[in-house]
Amino acid sequence: MTSAQIDAYLHRLGSERPQRPTSDALRALHLSHLRTIPFENLSVHLGEEITLEEQRLLDKVTGARRGGFCYELNGAFGTLLAALGYQVELLAGRVYADEGRLGIPYDHLALRVRTMEADTWLADVGFGAHSHYPLDCAERGEQDDPGGRFQVVEAGPDAAGVRSGDLDVLWDGRPQYRLETRPRALGDFAAGAWWHSTSPTSHFTRSLVCSRLTEDGGRVTLSGRKLKTTVVDGAQESRELETDEEVLTAYRDLFGIELSRVPTVRNPD
Repeated sequence: MTSAQIDAYLHRLGSERPQRPTSDALRALHLSHLRTIPFENLSVHLGEEITLEEQRLLDKVTGARRGGFCYELNGAFGTLLAALGYQVELLAGRVYADEGRLGIPYDHLALRVRTMEADTWLADVGFGAHSHYPLDCAERGEQDDPGGRFQVVEAGPDAAGVRSGDLDVLWDGRPQYRLETRPRALGDFAAGAWWHSTSPTSHFTRSLVCSRLTEDGGRVTLSGRKLKTTVVDGAQESRELETDEEVLTAYRDLFGIELSRVPTVRNPD
């Protein structure tokens, strides 16, 4: 990653270049990322190719001023953090479904980040609504965050009583995803990204989403034509956008995304 690419990324975040790879700087970058770069799956429904290569991810985030889903957002953010001097490892996760069943292998990508103070953090700017700040990887107790109460715990034993060493990430007591602790390469996630962008059973092919954290700690989300705003106390307001012009204006004004046409759900065959 060149110095110009670093500057372009930080400009998108509205952040100054940190002088050193500290924990405080990581927290600030993490929060800025969630506020400025949306979690979105528009490429799936616009017929755009999703390629997990660092240069392509940077071009999308900084050049096209777009967002993405976990592979793209955490992939790009990890590239930036490594260029700033952090030690970054990509971790593979499997997301819990509502009934407690785990998703496919390489279902999710998260980051393990080591700072100059030798602190190790779980950074995740690609899960949609989640913690505002990185989570302490070594802490097994509850961690309070503006987004809720989180916990990183060792996963329980399998049916044979064997512990894998995987970690479960909990939000307000409910498991969100399970992480393997072995570091992976970005290309390892290509099959998961392909499945999520093509499978008729993936929620990314069955719905449209564009969402980001707001400055006051709430969230604004555009799902198809439904615009929903959530404030800090949990209160929500939603309304249907009636015209294509309204939808395109919302993408531009609320998420900084310029589109020439309104994306519509493209259900795979």
